[in-house]
Amino acid sequence: MLDKFVAGMASLRIFSGSLEIIAALIMLRLNQVDKALAVNSALALTGPLILILTTTIGLVGMADRLSWDKIGWISCGVALLLFGILKK
Repeated sequence: MLDKFVAGMASLRIFSGSLEIIAALIMLRLNQVDKALAVNSALALTGPLILILTTTIGLVGMADRLSWDKIGWISCGVALLLFGILKK
């Protein structure tokens, strides 16, 4: 049987990938650089959000097998990833 946490993580990634494809099709349909850049900027907000949600689901699924120290290290790693991605 499929683990509900894995199914949730995979569903979020499928949703994220679908958003990317839809955004690409919208960009092609608009056929203007400024509007395509606006669509791309909206995608820049969804990427980190999907990362946080997917990681959270995974951590909740593993919470009974991880010590608080390991959860802290994983949280620090995700925070550093987001800092590196979002820093301008």
